[in-house]
Amino acid sequence: MSDLIDDPDPGENAPEFSVSDLSGAIKRLIEGEFSHVRVKGEIGRVSRPKSGHIYLDLKDDRAVINGIIWKGVAGRLPIQPEEGMEVVATGRLTTFPGQSRYQIVIEDIKPAGAGALMAMLEKRKAALAAEGLFAAERKRPLPYLPEIIGVVTSPSGAVIRDILHRLRDRFPRKVLIWPVAVQGERCAGEVTRAIQGFNAMTPGGALPRPDLIIIARGGGSIEDLWGFNEESVVRAAAASDIPLISAVGHETDTTLIDFASDKRAPTPTAAAELAVPVRLELLAWLDGQEGRLINALSGGVTQRRQRLRDLARALPRIEVLLDSPRQRLDVWGDRLPAALIRGVQMRRVALSEAGGALRPGVLRRMIDSDARRLSAAGDRLGGALGRRTRDDRRRMDALSARFESRVPSEGIVSKRAEFDRIAQRMSAAGARQITVWTTRIAALDRLRETLGYKATLERGYAVVRADGNLVTTRKAAKKAGALEIEFADGRLALDGVQAAPKPKAKPKQAKPDAPDQGNLF
Repeated sequence: MSDLIDDPDPGENAPEFSVSDLSGAIKRLIEGEFSHVRVKGEIGRVSRPKSGHIYLDLKDDRAVINGIIWKGVAGRLPIQPEEGMEVVATGRLTTFPGQSRYQIVIEDIKPAGAGALMAMLEKRKAALAAEGLFAAERKRPLPYLPEIIGVVTSPSGAVIRDILHRLRDRFPRKVLIWPVAVQGERCAGEVTRAIQGFNAMTPGGALPRPDLIIIARGGGSIEDLWGFNEESVVRAAAASDIPLISAVGHETDTTLIDFASDKRAPTPTAAAELAVPVRLELLAWLDGQEGRLINALSGGVTQRRQRLRDLARALPRIEVLLDSPRQRLDVWGDRLPAALIRGVQMRRVALSEAGGALRPGVLRRMIDSDARRLSAAGDRLGGALGRRTRDDRRRMDALSARFESRVPSEGIVSKRAEFDRIAQRMSAAGARQITVWTTRIAALDRLRETLGYKATLERGYAVVRADGNLVTTRKAAKKAGALEIEFADGRLALDGVQAAPKPKAKPKQAKPDAPDQGNLF
């Protein structure tokens, strides 16, 4: 028992480490043993803070490893990591002493085979299509004959030579070349900037803006063409105001820029064929159209000339055309004096009939009727105005009685003044109406005096009466015992009038119309 108590604890002879020393030793051990590793797994959580670094998780069905991609490496990656991708990451293992964890610092990352790339491509295609970037209504028609064509491609490849050669054969045009890398980590950024740069040019400037853009590249694997599947390139193509033709790869190659472009060409040479028509074919077509136009014009002129000749033969001579109008003019000239005389006579008869219908008695009755109606209206107007004034005054008194004593006296005064003004206006209106009617009656009375028989007496005529009745014939005057003659200045009574000897017959003359009051002579 004493031996057990005296023996020291075996752990007391082990060296002591600080936390930092132990963490550093583990860090050196892990970095020394795993300085270069390749890890295959599925990307889980992906985080991109403002610093530009990328933090992600690599996982399989049993474990998870934290990963980090520094900002400088992330900008050079040909494929950006996305959640759900199956990748092969190359890098080195290290530890993070601040949180006692290990992680892999990724220096390169690639999809784990073509299947993973295609799955990621389909996922990105579906997301961009959902935003409407591939919609048919967004696509613009290509210009028929562009003046300037912008080509985005590698300046040293065979693609640009094929495009220039094809344009030269079909229809030479001005070409602006924007050199870019067509594969690798710089491809997507340079192609995006090229599309945006062409759109930013000023039309008609020192470096004119192209009317059409061709993005071209030769064939290759899906990894070589991956730069044209990047989201930035697709969005730049969809947002381009200049019509765009994509000619990336061969006919069997398909990239996302093909769906966002306005037209897809199977090859760069086919893109040049889509860009311009064949000049010789246009010239031949123009020559044919010119010939057709000349033939149509000459044929039309000939046909119209022949129709004009046919119509001219069917038309009569000018002298024959004028014979009938001349004869009608002579007939109408002969008939015109008689027609004028008959017209004057018909109008004179109509005037006589209209004048005979005017009698002083009719005018007197009209004047008497208007005078009675005017008098009645005047009587009614005075009574109506009085009643209206009394009713308004009673209504005003009733409204005034409803007001409280605190109502300002100025308001009552203003209302009474307004009422007085209205009453004066009504009285003035009634007086004006009575004046108008009086004026009309006076005018009608003057007309009566003018058309009556008394005015006729002023011109030397007289009215003969017998026993208070008018005498209009010689026979009636002969039978009367006493006659009364009315002159303009008075009446003269005659007793025992004898008939004058019968005058000799004279030619009959038109007898003037006698007034209704007696025989005028």
